[in-house]
Amino acid sequence: MRTSLRTVPHEKCAVRLLPLPLALTARLAPVVVLASAGWALSSGPLAASPATGHDSAQETGARSSRSSPSAPSTSAATQTYVSAPAPCTSLAAETITSLVPGAKTAGKEIPSTDTDVRRTCSWNALKGYDYRWLDISFEIMKSDEAAEKSYRERVTEKSGGGAVSGVGDAGYSVVDLTTEDKQQTREGVVVVRAANALVVATYSGSDSETQKAPGTDEINKGAIKAAKEAVAALTDG
Repeated sequence: MRTSLRTVPHEKCAVRLLPLPLALTARLAPVVVLASAGWALSSGPLAASPATGHDSAQETGARSSRSSPSAPSTSAATQTYVSAPAPCTSLAAETITSLVPGAKTAGKEIPSTDTDVRRTCSWNALKGYDYRWLDISFEIMKSDEAAEKSYRERVTEKSGGGAVSGVGDAGYSVVDLTTEDKQQTREGVVVVRAANALVVATYSGSDSETQKAPGTDEINKGAIKAAKEAVAALTDG
């Protein structure tokens, strides 16, 4: 009986002590889990590799571009000329009568699909056997660069001419001689770029009696004179 009484308290004590480690283990389990997770994030296989300065800059820029709206562009071209002037009043009356004898000084404007962008006036007359034709054309581009590109294309297309100084930003003249059914016609073309505008003067002549054409100098000087007056009308208008 004594032996059993001594054994019973020992067993009761053991029964009471068994839950203590289990409870302690339950309380410590979250700590262990959190510690393990912390190790995995900081030092373990889930740890992020340190970013270099270059990568950080790229990420910063990417975040900045995503979070900030793009600034409005300030590179839009400013047009010096927004519309073409009236071409039939771009030349003085005496200029018209000297270049195209017998022509009406009012001229005739050629129909255009967009008069803000392109306008052309034409004068022509036959006096005796001499025939003369003069066109003045204004073309307005969206920018100086567009006008320069068109100017270079025209110069390339009509090669063989030369530069015209003292007019616009750039000037070019070329004279060609054509013959059809033994009738010669000489035509001079002057192209001038002024900012975002192109001014083109086309002047031609022929003699139906002799079937000869006027001289190169006469046609070239006439075309240049008309072009310079037209450019002055553009810039003054």
